[in-house]
Amino acid sequence: MLTIKIAVLLLVSSLSAGLPHDTQLHKQWEDFKTLYKKTYHPSEELKRRSIWAENLEKVRKHNMEADKGLHSFTLGINEYSDMTHDERKARMHGFKESDFQSLKFKHEVRADTKVHNLPEKIDWKTEGWVSPVGNQFQCGSCWAFTANGAVEGQHYNVTGQLVPLSAQDLMDCSNAEGNNGCEGGSMIQSYEYIIKNKGIDTDVSYPYTGKDEKCHFNKTNVGATLTGYGKVQKGSELALQKAVATIGPIAVAVDATTESFEMYKHGILNDQKCTQNVNHSLLVVGYGTLNGTDFWLMKNSWGTSWGNKGYIMMSRNKKNQCGVANMGSFPIAR
Repeated sequence: MLTIKIAVLLLVSSLSAGLPHDTQLHKQWEDFKTLYKKTYHPSEELKRRSIWAENLEKVRKHNMEADKGLHSFTLGINEYSDMTHDERKARMHGFKESDFQSLKFKHEVRADTKVHNLPEKIDWKTEGWVSPVGNQFQCGSCWAFTANGAVEGQHYNVTGQLVPLSAQDLMDCSNAEGNNGCEGGSMIQSYEYIIKNKGIDTDVSYPYTGKDEKCHFNKTNVGATLTGYGKVQKGSELALQKAVATIGPIAVAVDATTESFEMYKHGILNDQKCTQNVNHSLLVVGYGTLNGTDFWLMKNSWGTSWGNKGYIMMSRNKKNQCGVANMGSFPIAR
């Protein structure tokens, strides 16, 4: 009890001590908590405010440099800005490579795959193929959201109906295929589950909780089925472009461990600090060129407070930056 009282006194005194705890900063902190419905134990709030303030300063400095033309993208505060870089890495990724490259795929899109009239730009969400942005919260379930995004697109292509699918179904029920709920998984193993299970529940019938639970799949609530899946030639952005143009949204994985990715807001993310070691999955829903720079349009699963309402433009044709073309896959719904 004494420790809690001391923490509260420290917090109160810090708020009235001037910069960096001035009135304006205090209001921003209170607005942050209100907007994202944050509540903390008194002994925790001072720590979280300090982390948030440090991230806010990183955003401010980066965006000042972006205004001077030193960066092609801006950063912003989101609902995860009270977490450290290490906490975000530990809690918000989750893609596991499994044995992707050793599998024998019946279908593969390659750089030499013939495509007539490859479009210069495409955006599948404007065509009705993409469901609303989800939020995995502090759970390593990105793989489930990404797999479902790819399946939803192919289901729409076949039926003309966009049906949001259950990430929780994949988390709870695909352990036999190698997935492990909040501890990680892969899109290929998710496709395998849907094929063997003869379907996956809708998101409405089996809503997301962000934690591992017992499987309660109900075949009467199946929202989509699959007959197979394919891959994109590893490391080839041309092959990925052809896949996006001719198939639809494509599941990929990237290195998302840089702070620029974690705090991305607008523009084309170009960060040479990222590696080819992929750890987080996203859905490529399109591509294009902005002010002479090529980009991939990608849907994340960190909610709409992150990025541009949940989306990011990542550099395209920059030597496979962040490993974007290393793990491309797609389901087959026909």
